[in-house]
Amino acid sequence: MKRRSLLQTTLASAALLPLFGSAAAWAQDKWPSKPISYIVPFPAGGTTDILGRLIGQKLGTALGTTIVIENKGGAGGSVGSEVAARAPADGYTLLGGTISSHAINVSLYPKLGYDPIKSFSPVVLIGSNPVVLIVKADSPYKTLQDVLNAAKAKPKTISSASAGNGTSQHMTLELLGFKSGTQFVHVPYKGSGPAIQDVIGGQVDMMFDTTVVAGPHIQSGKVRAIAVSSAKRLESLPNVPTIAESGVPGFEVVSWQGIFVPAGVPKPIVDRLHAEIMKILQTPEMQDRLKSLGMQPSSMTPDQVAAFQKAEVEKWAQVIKAAGIKLE
Repeated sequence: MKRRSLLQTTLASAALLPLFGSAAAWAQDKWPSKPISYIVPFPAGGTTDILGRLIGQKLGTALGTTIVIENKGGAGGSVGSEVAARAPADGYTLLGGTISSHAINVSLYPKLGYDPIKSFSPVVLIGSNPVVLIVKADSPYKTLQDVLNAAKAKPKTISSASAGNGTSQHMTLELLGFKSGTQFVHVPYKGSGPAIQDVIGGQVDMMFDTTVVAGPHIQSGKVRAIAVSSAKRLESLPNVPTIAESGVPGFEVVSWQGIFVPAGVPKPIVDRLHAEIMKILQTPEMQDRLKSLGMQPSSMTPDQVAAFQKAEVEKWAQVIKAAGIKLE
């Protein structure tokens, strides 16, 4: 009797497998059936936030739902990234990942609450862009050499703001100090928005930031751009020299922005997100918008983004170790 009962149970379970498979497929077919959270691990006003809002509105329309932007700043993008890593893998949580949160922080923070590679699945790489060194409009520093000369004359007196420890702004500053033999005072904020306001107000001497954030303030005349971190001058800032041509040969730092989901999100959902977001990014309107912000748009597949990210993690681990960069 026991054997017969076991056989009947096994057969019944086998018969239900196709149904459960159909149920899972049905759930994915019906996705999304509610609003999707887009976590921005920085305060409003920064590059990740600006891009999230630009993409989120159009993505919501494409998916027939609402994309809700949630700003959860702190620790160079680590706080919001940890929240996203712990979210259900159901396709209802997106994360605006960056060079800091998904490549640099793992080598800086001894107890990071997530693994930048294992905890997420990449969806798209939005694009990459250099950072630009800016000072207040009436600052006495008109060139990078002015800054370096002042820093060498009085070490640890020139202050530089950033969006937080481990961000591309912070790392660019540390690399500049390392390669030029100078020392600065790093002033970390919880995001680019409040940081750049203090540069404009004169509370901080300077700041490295992406062209996405700094561009409008440069155009309005509130800040002066004195150098860019790219290998070549930018089309959007043709009169601003590179750091390399300003006295620090071989210097180059390029920041990047991507979109990730928690590891384990079904592949059909990841593929759908990738397809819809790429449609948005490849429209002439968005291509022009990204380029006007100083970004180089990307067309990588999720697998290519994964390989790129892995290389970035390894690259920055070597840079941080060689430069002896440590959090304050």
